[in-house]
Amino acid sequence: MEFKLTFKEYNEALKQNKLLGLKCSCGRVSSSPRMVCPACGSTDLQVVELKGKGKIMTFTSIFVVPEGREPECPYVIALVDLDEGAAIMGNLSSVDPNKVSTDLIGKKVKMSGNAVFAGDKYSAGEIARPLFSLES
Repeated sequence: MEFKLTFKEYNEALKQNKLLGLKCSCGRVSSSPRMVCPACGSTDLQVVELKGKGKIMTFTSIFVVPEGREPECPYVIALVDLDEGAAIMGNLSSVDPNKVSTDLIGKKVKMSGNAVFAGDKYSAGEIARPLFSLES
């Protein structure tokens, strides 16, 4: 068995502001690299480009950061339910972490870019993550 979408390919696409996912023959869409469909276990997956639009399911404000991310603090991470049906976590760049409230839940967002973490002693190098902003 092999990955249809490797983490390296996924990461490189994110660096170019492209959000890739996998669509199974059963119709389920996943937003991250994996070998099998989480719904049915099939390996019949196709790489698709996701629009990067969705709504906030939940979020958290980060005030104590992992080593190496001190310059980013504070920030907000949101779990986004994408329009295609997949869920993904990313930074919410258009809000003040000190002023967010549960009013954010259900708000529409769109991917507005990416942020790259240079890596640390625990990672294998650069890791890109999506940035989301609120839609007006």
